[in-house]
Amino acid sequence: MTADADIEALVRRLALEAKRASLALATTPTQTKNAVLLRAAASLRGPAGDAVIEANGRDLVVARELGLDDAMLDRLRLDRARVDGVAEGVEHVASLPDPVGEQVDQRRLPNGLEVARMRVPLGLIGIIYESRPNVTADAAALCIKSGNAVLLRGGKEAFHSNTAIAAVFGDALEAEGLPRAAATLLPTTDRAATLAMIRLDGVVDLVIPRGGEGLIHFVADNARVPVVRHYKGVCHVYVDGDADLEMALAIAINAKTQRPGVCNAMETLLVDEACADAFVPKALRALAGKRVEVHADDGVRARAGELAARVVPLEPEDWDREYLRLAMNFGVVDGIDGALAHVGRHGSNHTEAIVTEDPDKADRWLREVDASLVLVNASTRFNDGAQLGLGAEMGISTTKLHAYGPMGLSELCTLKWIGRGAGQVRA
Repeated sequence: MTADADIEALVRRLALEAKRASLALATTPTQTKNAVLLRAAASLRGPAGDAVIEANGRDLVVARELGLDDAMLDRLRLDRARVDGVAEGVEHVASLPDPVGEQVDQRRLPNGLEVARMRVPLGLIGIIYESRPNVTADAAALCIKSGNAVLLRGGKEAFHSNTAIAAVFGDALEAEGLPRAAATLLPTTDRAATLAMIRLDGVVDLVIPRGGEGLIHFVADNARVPVVRHYKGVCHVYVDGDADLEMALAIAINAKTQRPGVCNAMETLLVDEACADAFVPKALRALAGKRVEVHADDGVRARAGELAARVVPLEPEDWDREYLRLAMNFGVVDGIDGALAHVGRHGSNHTEAIVTEDPDKADRWLREVDASLVLVNASTRFNDGAQLGLGAEMGISTTKLHAYGPMGLSELCTLKWIGRGAGQVRA
């Protein structure tokens, strides 16, 4: 056998074991699933968490040798505070209502048949991700709580961290009498493993890729199983002429600088021409203070004053860029119509925010903007499972099927129809 054939056989064997584990997990009582998560969280807060941090240190050495940039290193890095945060997220998932078995859309038909839709697990979910080892814990926690098994394929830069975290969940599953295969990390980072995983039609029920555009395109182009994805986050904040400019500035600074290397960070700031004279100089000074590289259109540069030399002339292709660093676009538009048109051309269906005191414009923004999260007077950084009360997320979908936005417990289930009759037959 070739090396690729060996990897394909390994992935298939592990996936089949995980698929069998998903059948057991699908009918596991909520109390037992919660016990697994709380046991894993307690381990992460104790010596097992120290082992995770030590493993992460080895990954950081390799990542620097690979030449990863600061944004990727930040995504990779784990310290005690971050590991405790991961444990807190797992505990929060344990505290959430179990979606499995929930009934919705209940109705009684004219013939007396009572029908409803019941939430049930998807089965075996594959997740392919880069750098962020906390995804290992988030994915395992969400899948276990929602009755799904998970097949994890992390990046080579986080291999030791992912292995240590996956072992924590495997031990917790085993301690509660469940198969550890319900949370399986592929023990290889060979790209052939990714290809083998996404071609397991009939075994893997859904694949979620999390990472750069290249990874997501590779998965989407080669998969034989359903894929939930988003390619990039070109997120906008639009400052309307009726905005509170101090609020607008605080939102824009937070959206860009609070964590610039993530997909819900603002990449483009738009301002209404009606308030541009007042807002542009103030915003440029604040952004300069945060060391943000500003790519500005003619409208902004004309109002930049003494800061003109500090801005970069914007090129047309910049509007579609996801910088993922302390860099951004800044442009002037003709009111809300101009902003809506711009977002329609250059948005990525991820997160779009308006700052305005006009309720009619706010309502129009909410209705007309097509994105997985549309906001009024709030930072784009809130498009996050934990921030939206989901506990954690498997990813943010911009594909609309079968989910749109952060995927939490409910989004990891599907709905089946159920019916209760009293002898009805169809005429």
